[in-house]
Amino acid sequence: MQQGGQPLFLARRSYRRRRMMDAAKMLPVLGAVLVMIPALWLPATTPEPDTAHGMVYLFGVWFFLVLAAFGLSRGLAPALEAEEKPEGAGEEGN
Repeated sequence: MQQGGQPLFLARRSYRRRRMMDAAKMLPVLGAVLVMIPALWLPATTPEPDTAHGMVYLFGVWFFLVLAAFGLSRGLAPALEAEEKPEGAGEEGN
């Protein structure tokens, strides 16, 4: 049973902002894991090194991380700007 009229869940905007902040914090870890994946690839059956596929993969991962960071920063910008304002900034006094 719910007591005292307290909401059971967080506000939707606050919840989404916190999850986006969590995603922004995990982005470097995801990037490190994705960059290390080529080290697990088996070498090609040819004697020549197969670096072209690895380089395309690394640049693809880099591009994905740039886009993900850009998207997260755009989503978090309004929330962070609201936190920087003083509490009485929108109100006119006297």
